[in-house]
Amino acid sequence: MLVSISPFNSMKFIVLSYKHVANINRALKDIKSDIMADFIQADHWDLTITTNKVISSSNLSIIENYIKNIDIIKLDDIIVSRLSQLKSYLKILGILYLIENTNISITSNIVQRIIKSTYIFNNIILVYKPRVIKALPKLNMTAIWVNIWNTQSRSKAKELINRYFNIGSYIITVCRTNMNLDILQCKNC
Repeated sequence: MLVSISPFNSMKFIVLSYKHVANINRALKDIKSDIMADFIQADHWDLTITTNKVISSSNLSIIENYIKNIDIIKLDDIIVSRLSQLKSYLKILGILYLIENTNISITSNIVQRIIKSTYIFNNIILVYKPRVIKALPKLNMTAIWVNIWNTQSRSKAKELINRYFNIGSYIITVCRTNMNLDILQCKNC
């Protein structure tokens, strides 16, 4: 869980982090939660509260209320609290590289518009622009890598993997991939 807070208050909070962990765990135990706070880290504008399991929104609100009720922190200084998110890597197959009856090739911006207008991508936030790569030189098909912000349980990616949608008369497939094209890999070995 991330809590964005002013740097001054972040430092005041982290000095007594062992007490805050104990108090958060007491509050979670009171609601009979099996979630436990393990430790708290401060990073300039953010406090990261690490737990033993993925927390739910009710657990998030318990921790949030605890932080809001600490005397040393003003409510105005808490900017936002949210569950931390992971990146998930997906590949979209079946989109033509050259748009039919034109000489225009598919771009990241076009793919973003397609994603925004397709119902299976509701509530999906892209980490950054999709990467469009022509699949094979002689084929008019692309492979598109899309990185999305995902929940800790990876439920958003799980909902998309192996789903199909239409663009015109073409059936497009969303696949899982472990490959992230933005991370360069050494090929000297």
